[in-house]
Amino acid sequence: MHTYSMEIAGLRRELPICKVTDELYIGAFICFGDAEITVACARELLKLVPAEEYDYLLTAEAKSIPLIHEMARQSGANKYFIARKGPKAYMPDPIHVEDQSITTAGQQRLYLGRDDADLIRGKRILIMDDVISTGGSLQAMEALVQLAGGTVAGKIAVLAEGDAKDRPDIRYLAPLPLFNADGSVKA
Repeated sequence: MHTYSMEIAGLRRELPICKVTDELYIGAFICFGDAEITVACARELLKLVPAEEYDYLLTAEAKSIPLIHEMARQSGANKYFIARKGPKAYMPDPIHVEDQSITTAGQQRLYLGRDDADLIRGKRILIMDDVISTGGSLQAMEALVQLAGGTVAGKIAVLAEGDAKDRPDIRYLAPLPLFNADGSVKA
């Protein structure tokens, strides 16, 4: 398997290059099980947006959950929100939006329980993700915040993949290129 070596939050990692389609391969950034990268990325992400500019953090299930938890721990936040990929029995009267992600096949939905939506109403929400690529998940999280009555205070990610690196509306730690089947960087 091909890998891509890069520095992320001051740490060197080898990202496995994975097939999305015959023409598109991505470098898989997975912080699950890597406490060192999770702690380092959380620390660096918190530097991107001053704490006084937002009230709560929000991410989408699932790969960025350890990261948002560590960001909350480091910043002293007692509450953060996770947009779930399905309604749960413990979610009272959930709200939802549609989502299309490059790494998830087909259309999916993101959900928040009414209790979380009520806490978001009137608050400034910092949206975070591990990787922003096409922006589908990011757009769905923005729509969910707006549906709940909150305001998006900013959008941050560990990596901006492909053309996402050129987006003026996000802040990120490092760019991540797209790849060809042979492991070379796409031009």
